[in-house]
Amino acid sequence: MVTLEKLRAEMEKQLQFDKELHTVDVIADTLEECLQDASVQLETKVKNLEYEVMQKGYGGILGLMKKPWIIKVYENPNIIKQKKKAKAAQESSQQAEEEEIKVVNKDGVFYIRHFGAHLFVKVCLPEGEGTPVDPQDLLNSARSPENTALDEDLVLKLGKEGTNGEYVEVGSYNHVAAGDAIMAVDVAKDEMQATITVSPPSSGGADISAEQITNALRTQGVVCGIDEERISAFVDDPSYNLPYVVANAIQPEHGADARIEYKFETDRTNLKLKETANGQVDFKELNLIQNVVAGQPLAVKILAQRGKGGKTITGRYLEARNGKDIPIPLGQNTVLDKDGRTVLAEKSGHVMLMADKITVEEVYEVPGVNIKTGNITYMGTVVCRGNVDDGFNIKASGNIEIYGSVGNCQIEADGDIVISQGVMGRDEGKITTPKTIWARFLQNVTVEAGEMIVVNDNIMNSEVSAMKKILVKGKRAAIIGGHLFATEEITAKNIGSAGGGTETILEVGIDPKAKQRLSELQEMQSTLVKQLEDIDLNIATLENQKKVRRSLPKEKEENLNQLRNQRVEIVEQSDKMSEEINEIQERLRELKVVGCVNASGTVYAGTKIYVRDEKDEVKSDCKAVTFFYDQGFVKRGKYDASQHTEEPEGPSGFTTN
Repeated sequence: MVTLEKLRAEMEKQLQFDKELHTVDVIADTLEECLQDASVQLETKVKNLEYEVMQKGYGGILGLMKKPWIIKVYENPNIIKQKKKAKAAQESSQQAEEEEIKVVNKDGVFYIRHFGAHLFVKVCLPEGEGTPVDPQDLLNSARSPENTALDEDLVLKLGKEGTNGEYVEVGSYNHVAAGDAIMAVDVAKDEMQATITVSPPSSGGADISAEQITNALRTQGVVCGIDEERISAFVDDPSYNLPYVVANAIQPEHGADARIEYKFETDRTNLKLKETANGQVDFKELNLIQNVVAGQPLAVKILAQRGKGGKTITGRYLEARNGKDIPIPLGQNTVLDKDGRTVLAEKSGHVMLMADKITVEEVYEVPGVNIKTGNITYMGTVVCRGNVDDGFNIKASGNIEIYGSVGNCQIEADGDIVISQGVMGRDEGKITTPKTIWARFLQNVTVEAGEMIVVNDNIMNSEVSAMKKILVKGKRAAIIGGHLFATEEITAKNIGSAGGGTETILEVGIDPKAKQRLSELQEMQSTLVKQLEDIDLNIATLENQKKVRRSLPKEKEENLNQLRNQRVEIVEQSDKMSEEINEIQERLRELKVVGCVNASGTVYAGTKIYVRDEKDEVKSDCKAVTFFYDQGFVKRGKYDASQHTEEPEGPSGFTTN
């Protein structure tokens, strides 16, 4: 039975794809040309490619009937893994390099400047393993014949401890005001930028200080966007006679437009193939379906952002543009959450972007299930207009309708299953549903239905069970070979095979699942009984040895204790099984449905009929007969067509013709 939990688990597995894997479909006149083309598209060597032939090419005769090669090509998974490892190693190396870059080794540095009539120094301490400033070098550089005073002890101290990014006064000098550096401030006409141009000081003149630059800017009306870091950098390392930017306008920040953040893949070309456990690509798992369940978030609207206004350097407001709003693309079977921004699936199904609308399709329709579609796992109803090829499976939480035939496949649904052209399971196929199954014929397949099974032709050599009824209709309605279970009724025209070559067993009046569980428990208990007999024999042997020798070696004593513990566990398991067996047998005895087997035609000799566990083995052919239970025996009565069960109505939107 398909459950939402199972499908969710499969959905999660399907989402675990290898993002490095990529396939391409290639068409060319020759196989070699196809591989060369694919190697260019996949950016790898031909020897690294693996492929599947979708259409074998043909050179034709005199240019006629020519067919191109069509192949699906992908890179060898082992090569992809090697690339991943190499990429991971490279990223690790890059990360290590980045960490090394972060630990910058920077030498200490000092600056000596003349501001006004005073002497100032600035000392920057080293970073990382950088070389510190030599205090004596600082002192020697600060000494000058022009100095009128110098606090040498303070200079040495600052050389060791630094000045925390500030200029500190350490003395004075003979200041000649006429030699001071000259500064000009230029404000752009659009008020977006301000620059300074400074001429160098002459002998005895003072340098330009940060405070002077700031004051000059404010004098020119510059009140916003003053770049303190650039001003400080200029004071440390002046660029004379060149325009130097010291203030920039605060640019407006335009608001981002609203956008939709999708929780599913909107571009089908990005859906990847699934890898098997050994790294091979499973072409049956094409992952073309993106299943969602009711209530699952599909998309979120990211609201438009308001713009943030800017200012020119003179404080004039610069208006910012607000982001544009967009409508939420609600499509079929989608609703908005309470927040008004989150798109939810209203129903389970397949999500897609259709005409720019988020849509959940309850019905997934395909022309056939094969290499082109891969296996189908769908949260809704599946309609297959053609055949389901051998080895391909369908799982659906709704109904499944197949207009063609079904081969060796696994078909599983939570709703009804309709198969127009029948099933040839080749002894491995299986069809299960908690509802009803319709089919034209069933051959060599296992079929389980929670309600009824309706067949329009025949059932051959199959394991078939229904919690209610098995009805075989039509002119050739026959049950030939196999084992059939039904709680209420099994009806067909002919049952068994002429000559009795194929064993045909029909059981009614029982719960098929309970009956199967009972058989499993009895078989398991039989195995436990054999194990218990062996353990009892071994325990008895060791206990006899202990009586004779009065003691056992340590290993044998431990073995004896283990055997006793095993015996206790097996007895407990057997007792639990006995309880469950008794409960099942009691339920089967209390089953109200008596059950019957109807045959409007012939029941052939060799057929075995069980009604409520009572057996009637047909010794000779009998016609138009009903087998039923009466007072502990299986009895036969005349077949009465008026009591014949009518075929149930097909599921909505389906036909059983």
